[in-house]
Formats: sequence, C-alpha cells, structure tokens
Amino acid sequence: MITLIKNVNILTMNQNFDVIENGEVVIEDDTIVAVGHHCSHNYQLDQVIDGNNGILMPGMINGHSHLGMIPFRGLGDDCVDRLRRFLFPLEIECMDKELVYHSSRYAMAEMLLAGITTFVDMYYFEDEVARAGDEMNMRGFVGETIVNFPSCDSPSEYGGLDYCRWFIPKWKNHPLLVPFVAPHATNTNDLEHLKQAHQLAVEYDVPFSLHVSEMDYEMDYFKKEYQMTPVEFLNHYQMMDEHLLAAHCINLNQHDIQLFKQNNSAIVHCLVANLKAAKGAMPLKEVLEQDVPVALGTDGPSSGNTLELFTLMKMIACVHKTKNHDRSLFPARDIVALATIKGAKALRIDHLVGSIEVGKKADITILETQSANMYPLHDFYSAIVYSANASNVDTVFVNGKCLGLNKQLQQVSLSTL
Repeated sequence: MITLIKNVNILTMNQNFDVIENGEVVIEDDTIVAVGHHCSHNYQLDQVIDGNNGILMPGMINGHSHLGMIPFRGLGDDCVDRLRRFLFPLEIECMDKELVYHSSRYAMAEMLLAGITTFVDMYYFEDEVARAGDEMNMRGFVGETIVNFPSCDSPSEYGGLDYCRWFIPKWKNHPLLVPFVAPHATNTNDLEHLKQAHQLAVEYDVPFSLHVSEMDYEMDYFKKEYQMTPVEFLNHYQMMDEHLLAAHCINLNQHDIQLFKQNNSAIVHCLVANLKAAKGAMPLKEVLEQDVPVALGTDGPSSGNTLELFTLMKMIACVHKTKNHDRSLFPARDIVALATIKGAKALRIDHLVGSIEVGKKADITILETQSANMYPLHDFYSAIVYSANASNVDTVFVNGKCLGLNKQLQQVSLSTL
C-alpha cells in the first residue's frame, strides 16, 4: 500500500527542524519513504490524500496516562486529598476488567482525534488495555500498577508484580505495544518491592515508570525516614537508569536534576493535572538546561480531564514564561518538540517515530488550517501551541494506517465505543 499526502506544510522535527511548505510525504506500508517536493513520481500510488494546505507534523506522544479512569472524569474535581479519599476507594469498589477495556478504547479514540499516536498508560487490568490498543492499532506502552494495598485486580498487596511476570512476556514482542513495570509511586511501595519491580524491568529490558516527587506528604516522608528526596532515594538504591520514566517530578531540586542527567533517566511533565491539583509546576527550565529527556503527559482523565496535548502545550508556554519572568523562553517550536521528537527520545523510540523522516514509521498528524482560529497563519509552530485545539486535527496515521480522516475515526465509531 503506497499513500501520497500532498499539499501540506511539513514540520519535520528533524535535527535541523526543517520546514517544507507545500510539500509531500509518501508512505509505503508502515514506513515513510519520501519527504519533500514532487517526490511521488517514482511510486505507483494506491491512495492520495490532499492536505488542503494543512500542517503535517509527527504524531504526538502522551507520556503518562491512566486510560481506565474515563468513567471518573469530572467526579470530585474540587475534593481535597482526592486521590486517597476519592479515587482509590472508587477504583476498588467499581473498577473491573471490562470497564477498563471499554474505557481504554474510548480514551484511545479521544487521543486519536486529538492527534496523539503514542500513549503511555499505567493502570490496572493492563492486559485489557493492551487488548484495546491492539484492536485500535495505536502505538502504546502498557504498565501494570504495583501498589502496597489490595487493588481492583489483586486481592493482595503488590499483586501487580505477579501480574507483570505473565503480562510482560505475553506482549513483549508486539509490533506496536510495549509492556512495562509500573509501581504506583515511591511512597506507595516499600523498598523491597520497588527493588523487585526495577529488577523485573531490567530483566525484560522494559520501562520502569512511577510517580516521583509529586506529593507534599511524599516529600515529607522521605525527608523524615531517609533524609533524602525521593529521587535521591531511587538513586541511592540503584533504581535510576535508562529504564526510569518518572512522572510529575514537581518537587525537584538541582541535585535531583543532576541525578536524572547522570543516570540517563527521563521525566514526564504533566503540567495541567499538576496545576489543577494545586501541586505546582516542575522546574522545566532547569531540567532542560541539563538535557534531561522530557516527554509531556496528560495524566488520567480524572486528573487532567482531557486526553489532548494542545491545552498542555499552551499552558507550558504561559506558566513557565511567567514563572521565569521571560516571555522569550520556551519558544513554540521547542514546545512542539516536547510533544513529538523529545517525547520519543524520552521513551527511547526516536529511532522509530517523533519526526517526519525517510525510514521512520508513518505516525503522522495533520491539522487543518481552514477554521477561524487558524487564520492568519504566520508561524506554523505558534499556530499549534497558541491557536490550535483538538478540533483542528483532521488526519491521523499510526504505523502507516489511516486511523482518522476528515475529523472522523476510520476503524470505529465514537458513538459505539
């Protein structure tokens, strides 16, 4: 199957950040085989898509989510200590594998319609999330939660570890899905089980992802019990390496940031969910100055409420410019990079996706530029960060398959999910 996408303004997000106006992209099966001008004449085309002067960019990457939480969206949004008083009890009482499966399919549809082609999910019954991802043909990382109390999918503490031991081998060689180990947080796992979880990630060479330096009571606990920060604790017990994908990281000091750099560990910035919870903002400027890999994450739909990155990208610009009292910081191009190629680097998949280059997998998003909010179009990056929203996403490809066209899902109907 050979597809030509023409009449598009291509943000390659390659090393030189090349922009190709009125360009073309040729896809053969799952791979990009040509990018530029008039590059389709050597191919016998099976499909032609007219981008209608839209913006073609790499598919966006959601680096941290809890997709099964869809049923809880909008519940208790203003509740104090919502996680422990509200969400944990709801999950134990209401969540089962069928609800996780259907919720995840719906969440994936929402992400596709918002131009997201890769997700990272940490939740329960993660085998059902993987099944949903396989059916929806999305690229994803699927991690079973490990926690120090009985959960909705385990009658015993730390049952997620046993779950991982059969779940990871089952999905390890899937072409689009990567299973991983997901202890809930530094303060909801004891040292012994955190070590076991990390060893499992190393054994299978998969990510080791958890919430880190997010909660005030988490910071207080590690200061009192270990005289360390949570990051220093992970480093001290040799759980910081290239497998670590740490979510949130709101309360980082300079030494923490240096440890991320030294250990080649990555961070997921979930700004919207963190601000909504009144927890604060990660020191993104200082993190990026140390060249620590950073992806963007929505968090769960009951935390950030939406599963799209446009709101997050704009908030990153507004919050971090304000925090640093410098409107020249975080130019729009750099923020789009966090949602695409830098996110791919944080997940160690930049050899596959994250930029529009020959040889990479065809994970592509096209934004239409005909809507009122996209006019006039002076700067493509600024339009994405400051003007666009999910409703401007017109076309989405994952691994060469057209999953969204003309703002409609192609394989499923949203109304039947």
